[in-house]
Amino acid sequence: MKKRQLLLITSCFLLLFIVGCTNDLNILPEDENTFLVDDFYNSPEAYKQGLAGVYGNLTLTSSQGPGESNITGLDAGTSQYGRGLWNLQELTTDEAKWTWENDPGLRDLNRNIWTSENVILRGFFGRCMTQVSFANEYLRQTSEEVLQSRGVSETLKNEIVIYRAEVRFLRALAYYHMMDLFGKAGFITEEDPVGAYQSPQYDRFQLFEYIESELLAILPTLKDPLQNEYARVDKGVAWMLLAKIYLNAEVYIQEDKYTECLEYCEKIIAGGYILAPNYSNIFKADNNSNNARNEIIFPIISDGIVSQNYGPTTVAVNGQVGSLESNGSEFGVTSGGWGGALRVTRQFSETMLNGNYNADDRNTIISANRTIEITNISNNGTGYVITKWSNKTSSGANGSANEIVDTDFPLFRLADVYMMYAESVVRGGGGSTATAVNYINQLRARSNNNNSISSSDLNLDLILKERLVELHWEGHRRQDLIRFNKYTGGSYNWSWKGNSVSGIPLDNSRSVFPIPSASLAANPNLTQNQGY
Repeated sequence: MKKRQLLLITSCFLLLFIVGCTNDLNILPEDENTFLVDDFYNSPEAYKQGLAGVYGNLTLTSSQGPGESNITGLDAGTSQYGRGLWNLQELTTDEAKWTWENDPGLRDLNRNIWTSENVILRGFFGRCMTQVSFANEYLRQTSEEVLQSRGVSETLKNEIVIYRAEVRFLRALAYYHMMDLFGKAGFITEEDPVGAYQSPQYDRFQLFEYIESELLAILPTLKDPLQNEYARVDKGVAWMLLAKIYLNAEVYIQEDKYTECLEYCEKIIAGGYILAPNYSNIFKADNNSNNARNEIIFPIISDGIVSQNYGPTTVAVNGQVGSLESNGSEFGVTSGGWGGALRVTRQFSETMLNGNYNADDRNTIISANRTIEITNISNNGTGYVITKWSNKTSSGANGSANEIVDTDFPLFRLADVYMMYAESVVRGGGGSTATAVNYINQLRARSNNNNSISSSDLNLDLILKERLVELHWEGHRRQDLIRFNKYTGGSYNWSWKGNSVSGIPLDNSRSVFPIPSASLAANPNLTQNQGY
């Protein structure tokens, strides 16, 4: 079993148990089951335990085990934070298709035909709002007035100042994902009334302004990069989210902020993070402690025993196990995997198999006895499979459990920053073309790819391909395709785009997901996105 800090081993179950179930139809801070407790906060350790529970919402779905959900009406498979994010950012693109189309919601994502009734959309919307609810209540319970009334020591108060900054980041992260995926959210903070309160709707412009201001406000309080406990927020994590909103600002608020993106990329790169010398170690069961540790800026944790969840890495590892290859043991999942549940499209495979990447360590395609085209999504023998993720450690040992994996999900990592820097240079944000080229070549060299590029090769088409090769199955592709104007419309069609084997154009309305109908019914201040 991997050893985890107190933060993420013993505490999150406790907090989630105290919080109990919330209803995704009405996720409001007045829920009487939420933090009922001056009793809970009767010891100094409780404040860190409470912090752990807010972090725990990224990983766990319930205190009752990985198959249960604390969001009423949803199961764990449709309401885990990282898995919901992965499903929406990957299955709706050219990077992944899911065989089990009878599972609720998956068929519509595979084929870009989702509606406001899709349970995966409902699950992720509800999970984000649960995160906001948890964060708000923690901030209420740790205000200066409340701490004073409980007689909390000055030493502990100083620690709680840092905890509160981390929680504010986690709330901003949830709003960022709502801004990116849904284009709007019900907006509520710890300052809003507790009781019968319907949150107002914030659009992308309002959310962007809030997220930016919140991150800038907490930065002075957060610990320096790599100086906090593993999987906790520090300045580097906040810089990364700022860089992300600036990179996508033309999508979110129709403003060019590539200069700002480049500025924060430079801060991250100077912050002490280091590329792992071995690409594959980033996606192994001990990526919290092997030489990938200093490349991962912020993970969603997974552990086969301690923090069990059917999250994105468990899905990826088990889903990789091909229908024609009995290769579960190669990935450290002796349960046999999930029968080739996940495949990649022809367009993905063609990119990976071209001359620039064919011998690249990042190319892990299995093609034997398979067709490159997914002619039938439900036929797990068509389409190539990949072997990027593993529940093996860097020394070759199996993870701690047969199915649920120990591999943490790197939500943010340094390689992405290198490519964000390069993209910002190409898009006119300043910086150095020579430095951008060097960053791309470092990523290629790390993967034993000898096809280095020169300044004349650096353009947006190359960067988009490099992002696919380096970051596939890490939850970036939908956002990337939208930013590069390749997602909607017909400038780039992939297999099953628009429910066609060869791919057809998508209407521009598909660049955001619909607000779930259940959420609209719960909050009359929310309005549906155009086209749904």
